[in-house]
Amino acid sequence: MNRRVVVTGLGTVNPIGNCVEDTWEGLCAGKSGIAEITKFDATNFRTKIAGELKNFDPLAFVTPKELRRLDDFIVYALACAEMAILDAGITIDDKNSERTGVILGTGIGGLSTVEREEKVLLNSGTKKISPFTIPGVLANLASGNVAIRHGAKGPVSCTVTACSSGNNAIGDAFRTISHGYADVMITGGVEAAVCPLTFAAFNAMRAISTRNDNPEAASRPFDRDRDGFVISEGCGIVILEELTSALNRGATIYAELSGFGSTCDAFHIAAPPPGHPGAVRCMRLALEDAGMEASDIDYINAHGTSTSLNDLYEIEAIKQVFGDHSNKLAVSSTKSMTGHLLGAAGGLETIVSVKSIYEGVIPPTINLDNPDPGCNLDLVPHRKRKKDINAAMSNTFGFGGVNAVLVFRKFHG
Repeated sequence: MNRRVVVTGLGTVNPIGNCVEDTWEGLCAGKSGIAEITKFDATNFRTKIAGELKNFDPLAFVTPKELRRLDDFIVYALACAEMAILDAGITIDDKNSERTGVILGTGIGGLSTVEREEKVLLNSGTKKISPFTIPGVLANLASGNVAIRHGAKGPVSCTVTACSSGNNAIGDAFRTISHGYADVMITGGVEAAVCPLTFAAFNAMRAISTRNDNPEAASRPFDRDRDGFVISEGCGIVILEELTSALNRGATIYAELSGFGSTCDAFHIAAPPPGHPGAVRCMRLALEDAGMEASDIDYINAHGTSTSLNDLYEIEAIKQVFGDHSNKLAVSSTKSMTGHLLGAAGGLETIVSVKSIYEGVIPPTINLDNPDPGCNLDLVPHRKRKKDINAAMSNTFGFGGVNAVLVFRKFHG
């Protein structure tokens, strides 16, 4: 059984905006969400910048009691799930609850809760540890809390595949519907890892930017002067729905999700191999799954992290998959504006991909002042572009060599 799957609802909080409308407007305007860290004192850190949420009001989505008990990654997921369900205009009740599921990806889960409760343990002893520590830490508790709040009794799961977590979650949800195990899935990615341990650890790896004097220019995918990615937080959640269900409801259909590919480099814990053959296979598998040719793709929302190897090897992989058509593709990295949301990247970038199809607009790659000589495709520098997009691809590649690619197309009935 291979049923058609469409996107009917969107919800996001991220460094650009606290809803889809503000996010889309900011991305199309080339707005950067990167600024100095405010969530902790970064004075002694090599990196002092991040993509934090701005003016987000958690009490619009959870009670004060819940806020004290829940890690931020769960709060973000609850907020975005509520937005996406409202946007989809769907009601989860006794008629459909057992056919509605949740799969959310996260790279790290409740790391801030781990940090906080370890300090409590060391300073105050075992009796002061919160009984809500474990429910605040476990990666699957974003999915679990969303399912509990909305009564989703179908398949509920969590993907933890580093920066591919969001796309893997959406791909698994796609297959869950396509193969007949559910009719509606709440899916995407979430991350809330702007905390000292994250930055100290990534600084130790020398993976993140230290362009502290100019935060808005720090994330610069494909640019010759890039010096690492920028850590960000946030969430992107979409409602996937079986086509007949969506049509029967008269739902708005943003795009059709047609293909998913997942592979592993089996090469290195953090670095892709030259030419990125795992990404090549992954893009080809996603196209094959969609029943599409490489020439059908108009736009790629690139993984584009602003790291030296990823950017170069991703471009090499795109050229290998798309051949001569690669010169006709528009490729942009919205991480130039949002920073890297880690496990939430795929969720947010799925929203960007389907909005690009729905609106006929490609957000730019900002800060692309001096393109790396090897990054010589049409990278949509500096300014948005109006373009009729019939099909788009979203790439994510994660630590452990995990690759996950999604293919969307304009819905034609």
